[in-house]
Amino acid sequence: MKTIDKFDFNKKKVIIRVDFNVPIENNIVTDNSRILAAKNTIDKVLDDGGSCILISHLGRPKGFDINFSMSIIHSEVEKVLSRKVILSKDVIGEDALNKSNNLLQGQILLIENLRFHPEEVSGEINFAKKLSSMADCYINDAFGTAHRAHASTAVIAQFFKEKFFGLLLQKEVNSIDKVMKNGEKPILAILGGAKISSKIPIVNNIIDVVDHIIIGGGMSFTFIKALGGKIGSSICEDEMMPIALKILKTAKNKNVKIHLPSDVICSKEFSNESESKTFEISNIPNDFQGMDAGRKTIENFYEIVIKSKTILWNGPVGVFEFSNFSNGTKQLGNAIAKSTAEGAFSLVGGGDSVAAVKKFGLQSKVSYVSTGGGAMLESLEGKILPGIKALQN
Repeated sequence: MKTIDKFDFNKKKVIIRVDFNVPIENNIVTDNSRILAAKNTIDKVLDDGGSCILISHLGRPKGFDINFSMSIIHSEVEKVLSRKVILSKDVIGEDALNKSNNLLQGQILLIENLRFHPEEVSGEINFAKKLSSMADCYINDAFGTAHRAHASTAVIAQFFKEKFFGLLLQKEVNSIDKVMKNGEKPILAILGGAKISSKIPIVNNIIDVVDHIIIGGGMSFTFIKALGGKIGSSICEDEMMPIALKILKTAKNKNVKIHLPSDVICSKEFSNESESKTFEISNIPNDFQGMDAGRKTIENFYEIVIKSKTILWNGPVGVFEFSNFSNGTKQLGNAIAKSTAEGAFSLVGGGDSVAAVKKFGLQSKVSYVSTGGGAMLESLEGKILPGIKALQN
């Protein structure tokens, strides 16, 4: 892995693929964490005496769309970086080329939205070559798009002799390796969320690595029903029940302990206001559905988490978006935070898990919160991401 820490970027123009695809409401950035995540890499280049050309996508526009222009986030980028940022009116047009040619040491240029060009998503080589012509070096610091074979992630790197992992991308790769390749035992994977079908490739890949797997949330009901339990009207993928049984058998053969909920808080409606009752997970009445982990389940999961030295958390164990059914996910997060404080390494990834960590104020209490949902999932599945492969060739 070629990293930026030992390279001197003095007098170098550096094109940095960042992930500034931030949430926006009424033209205001509501969460600037992705911009903040790229700051250390940008600061390193500028402090060395180099200049930065920042390239990113924003949303999924079909051609030019003012609602997805980088002009919307321009002021927020300046605020987070505490520096003036020049903005180009186009991507590979006259304005971008002129401003990049005239860029001075210590200056930052923010290029217009890459996805205004369909060539970005298709990975068109000439588009990537034109982008590369603006700079001397290339840094990829956008883990969130590293699983996409786009021009700015998987194609552009071939045009640079000097190409690097940014500090954020380096952290992401190292954090996943710390779980998958050199984690201290016992290693625990916590998998939650609604569907087992989306997690099968992860389970198949991690089962040779971990010692324990906690399965919670909606996906646990498919396992319980496959084992003969009564799950009421809880979410279930009937077609996945044979796969669930196969996973349980494989885990047993590999001496991996799978932990399922023992009790769940249920309601008759998928609503925060609906009356709730607690039932054993294998004996839920027909008119009730599981909404959150019960007290016994939380206590059991807590004991497993506290004894683990390496923890991967991907997916909530209840409908945490509803305050009345968020306790299980909150208490699980608190247990992970406590285990981390006592020396465990904890990696949190996946959109819902990250949202839960932020909701309950646990970002600083776990070891690492991944910035790339899809990219992290594909890494956990054992795939080599195109954006990372491009830096290694």
